[in-house]
Amino acid sequence: MFSTSYNQNLYDIALLLLRITVGCFMMTHGLQKLDMLMEDGPVKFADPIGVGEQLSLILTVFAELICSFLIIMGFATRLAAIPLIITMLVILFVVHANDPFDNKELPGLYLAVYVLLLVVGSGRFSVDRLIAGGKKKKIF
Repeated sequence: MFSTSYNQNLYDIALLLLRITVGCFMMTHGLQKLDMLMEDGPVKFADPIGVGEQLSLILTVFAELICSFLIIMGFATRLAAIPLIITMLVILFVVHANDPFDNKELPGLYLAVYVLLLVVGSGRFSVDRLIAGGKKKKIF
């Protein structure tokens, strides 16, 4: 386990744990925003890209809730990572542009994880792998 050689089983288990952990954490943010979306009255949410408060909130809920669920399942993982990457980029460089580093730290970490998932995919323990027929792709 602590060898410097590559171990496919540990790699796939680590990807599964990463997907579940980051997906569950992000879904809590999405559920809070879904509650905001379902409230009566006008939507009060940031409009950092100029599409309107309600559409900004809908796009954020889609990314944080739906795409996070897809990542947990390992279904269309690379595709699901794209809206999350965009959301984290907007939060990091638009919403918190003038804020101190500690406000940028969490979206920066999420961004790094989503870029990793975009590059490496979901791993063996995923719906993506089931759809592909269990075919193993050589990584190195």
